[in-house]
Amino acid sequence: MKNVKLLPLIIPIFLSCGNPEGHQAFQEPENPIETIARDWKETTPKLHASFAPTDQKFKKQIPPNIAGSSGQKITSWKGERVNLQMLVWSSEDINKIEITPEALKGPGASIIPTENVNVHPVRYVLSDEFLTGCGHRDKDTIPAYLVADILENNLPFDLKEKTTRPVWITIDIPANATNGSYHGEIEIKSSKGNSQTLSLTLDVQDLTLPSPSDWTFHLDLWQNPFSIARLHNTELWSEEHLQVCGPYLKMLAQAGQKSITTSILHRPWGGQTYDHFESMIQWTHQGENQWSFDYEVFDKWVELAMDAGITNQINCYSMVPWGNRVRYFDTDSAGHVTKSVKPGSEEFKSLWKPFLLSFRDHLKEKGWLSITNIAMDERHVEEMKNTIDFIHEVTPEFNIALAGNYHEEIADDLKDLCVFHNPELNTQIITDRKEKGLITTFYTSCAAPEHPNNFTFSPPAEQTLIGWYAAAKGFDGFLRWAYNSWVKDPLMDSRFITWPAGDTYQIYPGPLSSIRFEKLREGIQDFEKIRIIRERLKEQDDQEGLEKLNSVLSAFTHQNITSPGAAANLVKNAKKQLNEIIVEHL
Repeated sequence: MKNVKLLPLIIPIFLSCGNPEGHQAFQEPENPIETIARDWKETTPKLHASFAPTDQKFKKQIPPNIAGSSGQKITSWKGERVNLQMLVWSSEDINKIEITPEALKGPGASIIPTENVNVHPVRYVLSDEFLTGCGHRDKDTIPAYLVADILENNLPFDLKEKTTRPVWITIDIPANATNGSYHGEIEIKSSKGNSQTLSLTLDVQDLTLPSPSDWTFHLDLWQNPFSIARLHNTELWSEEHLQVCGPYLKMLAQAGQKSITTSILHRPWGGQTYDHFESMIQWTHQGENQWSFDYEVFDKWVELAMDAGITNQINCYSMVPWGNRVRYFDTDSAGHVTKSVKPGSEEFKSLWKPFLLSFRDHLKEKGWLSITNIAMDERHVEEMKNTIDFIHEVTPEFNIALAGNYHEEIADDLKDLCVFHNPELNTQIITDRKEKGLITTFYTSCAAPEHPNNFTFSPPAEQTLIGWYAAAKGFDGFLRWAYNSWVKDPLMDSRFITWPAGDTYQIYPGPLSSIRFEKLREGIQDFEKIRIIRERLKEQDDQEGLEKLNSVLSAFTHQNITSPGAAANLVKNAKKQLNEIIVEHL
């Protein structure tokens, strides 16, 4: 995508192959894995189509090893988004494949309209392996392969001979749908005239998920507007840039995002991403310890995110940046100055005090102070102690956030604490924090665990498992350090020079969703279902139902969730048991 300008809302997802009929083909990297002709020997030369499990990824170069299924039955709540996966494959070229869903017809005259059934042919991208997690990677020495992840728009596409193409389907159940059974079909046809029809039955239960803005799950995926500017070829913070940022923030809000990511100084993470974070606040030193701070960009970004529906929290990175470096413009030298200041030092205090006082007053004026956190990421406990003491002394009105290890001596000072998965945090600590109105979440990273995680090569069920683990342990939600910190060419190659493929982003330029992102959202919905079911059972004083629910969640132990290949069965069994509790007790 280098130097390709993407339009604000609709981008060209396919590249024309010069076909006179106008149908188009996927732009994908060459498959590093050779197609073996004998793998396709038993596949008849026609268009094949079947439903397939959403927890399984399929290789492009071999026919799927599944029992073909032309019918699918699923259960949902009102207000829920459900995921389906189908596959098309052939041993010969099949051109101009079109996939057309029909409305789902339910009880009486009720329907789920076609606009609620969204079809997404899936594109493959290059990926790699976990290896040792964090650390430098040389693409020329690490085996690469294709994985299915990008969810395209539903346009006619070509299927090359001896290839498999996944197709992802999402169905948004209206919150006011009539409960009962719905039926519909999905037609797959091609220019050769051979077609397939898959049938769908959807049982809508008499239970309703609230809208994403009312979900309690504390989702915190860090946004990177600087990556958006590069991939859309727009001037940073121009009206065009803000316009193209909007849909990304709306997509995130529709997954229940609670926090706005802001950078209050230059390179708070030391430029670790392909597109480093610049400060959204302009610092200017005017001599004699006189400072001015320009909040124009900060305000624009926060207001844009709030307009998109992200309104709960503003996290500001960071008073303890990597390397403790602070950069500002100095009027005396008419240039930028960078200083390294250690938390607790007099230089640290003299530099940060004017900012904190000014920032506090600005946030009061905007009405944002109560939802703003001064946020730190993986800092040492002594640095945190010094910083916390200083904030309490100068501007005690500020809340504080930290993503990192748990330290008892500072835990009560942290409004928002996100801990690493290991060592496992005691559930009673999470409960005690919740009673104090404090937020406790967990995160994954390149360091570990290998399972579950959010890489392009991670099994899809591991994304869904995150919501279940949060519910089982009592966490308020989940943090991932990168929603869209894209690599050089994310639509082709998800690998990065430092971490496992896909570590730096969960969605794609467009915006285009991914299998990973939709499965993560599915797990968040499950978290909300568990919460609602628990509340209903408590209202009914149904101790047997509560014991069954706790038993379901007890399977999500640290040992179980980190076991390779365990996620799919854990989630599948838990969903089945949750439905049984609904039928028997609600």
